[in-house]
Amino acid sequence: MASARWPCLILALLSGVAVSGFPRRLGRLLGKRSLPEGVVDGIEVYGTKVHCKVTSRFAHNVITTRAVNHADTAKEVSFNVELPKTAFITNFTLTIDGVTYPGNVKEKEVAKKQYEKAVSQGKTAGLVKASGRKLEKFTVSVNVAAGSKVTFELTYEELLKRHKGKYEMYLKVQPKQLVKHFEITADIFEPQGISTLDAEASFITNDLLSSALTKSFSGKKGHVSFKPSLDQQRSCPTCTDSLLKGDFIITYDVNRESPANVQIVNGYFVHFFAPQGLPVVPKNVVFVIDVSGSMHGRKMEQTKDALLKILEDVKEDDYLNFILFSGGVTTWKDTLVQATPENIQEARKFVMNIRDQGMTNINDALLKGISMLNKAREEYRVLERSTSIVIMLTDGDANVGESRPEKIQENVRNAIGGKFPLYNLGFGNNLNYNFLERMALENHGLARRIYEDSDANVQLQGFYEEVANPLLTDVEVEYPENAILDLTQNSYQHFYDGSEIVVAGRLADEDMNSFKADVKGHGAINDLTFTEELDMKEMEKALKERDYIFGNYIERLWAYLTIEQLLEKCKNAHGEEKENLTAQTLDLSLKYHFVTPLTSMVVTKPEDNENKTAIADKPGEDAEVSVIPSMAYLTNSQPPQTPYYVDGDPHFIIQVPEKDDAICFNIDEEPGTVLRLIQDPVTGLTVNGQIIGEKRSSLDSQTRKTYFGKLGIANAQMDFQIEVTPERITLWHGAAQSTFSWLDTVTVTEDGLSVTIDRKNMVVSFGDGVTFVVVLHQVWKKQPIHHDFLGFYVVDSHRMSAQTHGLLGQFFHPFDFKVSDVHPGSDPTKPDATMVVKNHRLTVTRGSQKDYRKDVSAGTKVACWFVHNNGQGLIDGVNSDYIVPSLF
Repeated sequence: MASARWPCLILALLSGVAVSGFPRRLGRLLGKRSLPEGVVDGIEVYGTKVHCKVTSRFAHNVITTRAVNHADTAKEVSFNVELPKTAFITNFTLTIDGVTYPGNVKEKEVAKKQYEKAVSQGKTAGLVKASGRKLEKFTVSVNVAAGSKVTFELTYEELLKRHKGKYEMYLKVQPKQLVKHFEITADIFEPQGISTLDAEASFITNDLLSSALTKSFSGKKGHVSFKPSLDQQRSCPTCTDSLLKGDFIITYDVNRESPANVQIVNGYFVHFFAPQGLPVVPKNVVFVIDVSGSMHGRKMEQTKDALLKILEDVKEDDYLNFILFSGGVTTWKDTLVQATPENIQEARKFVMNIRDQGMTNINDALLKGISMLNKAREEYRVLERSTSIVIMLTDGDANVGESRPEKIQENVRNAIGGKFPLYNLGFGNNLNYNFLERMALENHGLARRIYEDSDANVQLQGFYEEVANPLLTDVEVEYPENAILDLTQNSYQHFYDGSEIVVAGRLADEDMNSFKADVKGHGAINDLTFTEELDMKEMEKALKERDYIFGNYIERLWAYLTIEQLLEKCKNAHGEEKENLTAQTLDLSLKYHFVTPLTSMVVTKPEDNENKTAIADKPGEDAEVSVIPSMAYLTNSQPPQTPYYVDGDPHFIIQVPEKDDAICFNIDEEPGTVLRLIQDPVTGLTVNGQIIGEKRSSLDSQTRKTYFGKLGIANAQMDFQIEVTPERITLWHGAAQSTFSWLDTVTVTEDGLSVTIDRKNMVVSFGDGVTFVVVLHQVWKKQPIHHDFLGFYVVDSHRMSAQTHGLLGQFFHPFDFKVSDVHPGSDPTKPDATMVVKNHRLTVTRGSQKDYRKDVSAGTKVACWFVHNNGQGLIDGVNSDYIVPSLF
């Protein structure tokens, strides 16, 4: 039976139902038969269950939704779940009328080939995308026949991180319809013993929560259950819609009689370290604050409010200073000052008088702050047993002074020299978050996005609270030599109160009788060593409780932690090191069935008597405001138009489908020249490219090579511009700016526009009918002659007007050519011929160029007739007619 054309119904387990536009006659179509309560437009979700199983902070979560189609026609039903950004999906199955369709984790490039055809046809939808501050959204849909049942089951895992003294499980609940059997359960097993356990929901009254919620813990085990009845789910006593909409949060902590705890299962170990009751190490803090014009208004007021609150919490043994940057750099004091009551009062006045102005000079501000900390230490202006921290807040990218991210990163790395951490706070979305994160990670810190919202000041203050109380510095976790293999990170610059250090690894000898671990660090008063010794036989007794847990949890915890840390290392690695780290990460992701940035979940599902494939990817943080186009339906569609493109030296290739042939030509201009590639006065689209040369001239000046090193794509009607270089992609929508790197996997979508970046490829689409692809060519960094360069491809132009022109644009309109008199040329492998085109008779040479869209390394050969002398006779006018003064 063909599927009925009803709108898509989103069932959500932890997200919302989106139903709109159903015909009023639907009730008549369904008839007057009695339907179960909770049915919405023929679909009944009769079971939704979230089961969380936590063992030693490692959470294994299974989400199951069961539905039945009571309608007389087939319906498209979607399973829509929001899960934590820190989680890895490990499994997904779809069961229809007893037949199960499993998901398989594959290398992303392998999975990509399974839906490449559909992507090229524009048949894509977001399967996994960023959703708010903490979550990613997973969606998959299926056509369900009348009377049929469907079961969706998603499994994901994560290591719960200790934050301000608690572990937190965060679930988003939003079914938006009554569910007969709705249940959230959590079973927690902690060998150290559970000290506190709580659960709360933002969407339900305390009275109702107490009757639907049960929570208990005793010794090592804890249990939470939330089972609201149909009546308890109603938004009012007579309503048929659900009030379950919001956050369900479980928090707990463990006993801390000992500062450390080691657990060993099946040859793998995990070591938790979180000492209590130590005195706080005094800190020297420099706040580097962006006060450029873009911080004007609420952002500036929220920043000042947060700084004033932070000043209330600064301890008298601490030292501090403020550095403000716009186009220039100003400081509160010339040196660090102690946080005496008098100085704090003066600091408050300084903060209250901060005003926004000018540009963004990140480089000079950071170097000033780092120099101030280094000088204070060298001149003994701060306490010997103190620690230093730089906290930078910015809402944009550097645009004055040194503005190259890689150079700023190098300058900061050299100035800090590994001595203290840098924490970068990115305010909003109009910034290069990946740059902030790379720079922070490289200097033993971290980056955090501050969301533009009413609570931005609370977010800022909350971050400071995390780093306000260092208890140890230079922490080293040591194990007997040659006893441990595949160890995760075991050295940390700081241990902060309320957090936890987690180290995992593999035992070299599974039959060892005892296990010893030492944790060494510098405290506020003296140096400390914490020793943990474990009797393996005692550990075996503890394993008798394993019927309550999943047996290989420590091995999976080790794999999760290792992948997480390898991905962080990849962000600052280059060349062979990056290749090796990527290979290790991919191997572990595939072995343990984790959907990571290097893998995809491939789901094959039935659809109209044929199987179709969907791909689930994991987005990155810079996808925060974007939809990731990571699901494709393999359907028949019109093929994309044959591309026109320019790539290489720069080789222009015009494919003529009517002839099943192609024409190519080169443009030889000086480096720095900007050429008009496309201009359409009707749609407002222009594309310009700037030529670059080689690093140094080749010995033969007749064979010098030039390439496109910069592209400018603009749509005047949308007030939108994109600047593409081999280093970065910068987008402007009016005055709003966003910057991305080629390592990002991200899609920016707006009305009539989509920009997708994915591993050396960028796809730009203006509605249905205009699609460009930019390919990044990277050379070996130490290559003595060539630079990285760009290729530009037009894969769809049928919506551009008849007035379109430019070196490529003039060929969007039909034209004809004839080739005759093919004869041997000066090169025996490349025959010459006579071509008649645009009323010109030209001598052309048979050759080939390459299309690099599918394989950026090797390319695909495209045979073409080469037109000499800068395309003279083929292009309208002469090549100099296409020179323009600037990219935009």
